[in-house]
Amino acid sequence: MKETPITIVTGRSGSGKSTALAAFEDSGYYCVDNMPVALLPEFLNLSLNNADAFTGLTFGMDLRENSFIRQYEPILDTLTGLGFHFRIIFLEADEKTLLRRYSQTRRRHPLALDKGIHDAIRKEKTILASLRSKANQIIDTSDLTVHDLKAIIRKLAAVGTGDGPMKVQVISFGYKFGLPVHADLVMDVRFLKNPYFEPSLRPLSGKTEKVRSFVLNTDQTCLFLQKYFDLLDMLIPQYENEGKSYLTIAVGCTGGRHRSVVIARQLCDHLTALGRKTELTHRDIDRSL
Repeated sequence: MKETPITIVTGRSGSGKSTALAAFEDSGYYCVDNMPVALLPEFLNLSLNNADAFTGLTFGMDLRENSFIRQYEPILDTLTGLGFHFRIIFLEADEKTLLRRYSQTRRRHPLALDKGIHDAIRKEKTILASLRSKANQIIDTSDLTVHDLKAIIRKLAAVGTGDGPMKVQVISFGYKFGLPVHADLVMDVRFLKNPYFEPSLRPLSGKTEKVRSFVLNTDQTCLFLQKYFDLLDMLIPQYENEGKSYLTIAVGCTGGRHRSVVIARQLCDHLTALGRKTELTHRDIDRSL
């Protein structure tokens, strides 16, 4: 039987653990949220009998379970002694960000039963300090979008799975909204002719044929794509030979609605035609309306 990756997603309440679990699930992992740590040994013995049905196992564990901090260390130590291998991913965010998120979602903090949200956030940080020090990966989500966090988790999900050739994610984005923090390669296409200054094209997106034709049907764009594809065709196998299992390529224009969308689509089509597993995300396409 293959060695199944076992991941524990934990961290501060409001830091994005639900988003992380969803990204693991999208990557083929069997996920259980709010898993009682005392049930973990029995669950592993049952689930690993069907390990070939999924890429790995991911468990969301945190202070929603009162006994988690008290029990997790001896239980994981026992399971490690039995040959199980775990990685702990700890998510956090700064206090200002956590307060904003709780204000937006109106959800109750698990430690806020008899105290205010400020005190609950600070108490949780203290309680989790020991667990944080044992984490294999710490992710600060304060400045991450949902798309950023999912992309980071998908990279982590691919590590150690032996799940075929390197996967490539292509993201279009707008510089006015910031760089994708997880990008491995970034291409700035703001030098291309801009549909934004054509009144009939401004409200359209790069998904429409009119904008695609405007961007693609120039000598400048054709020459750029030829040279850019040649560069990537040389680089990508080199990254793969270095052992990367996931590569993120970001393509940016001013607002992320026109030029970057068109070029990212062309890049995705090019890589797909070469037989590479490729996914496409338009991060900011609806933010410049």
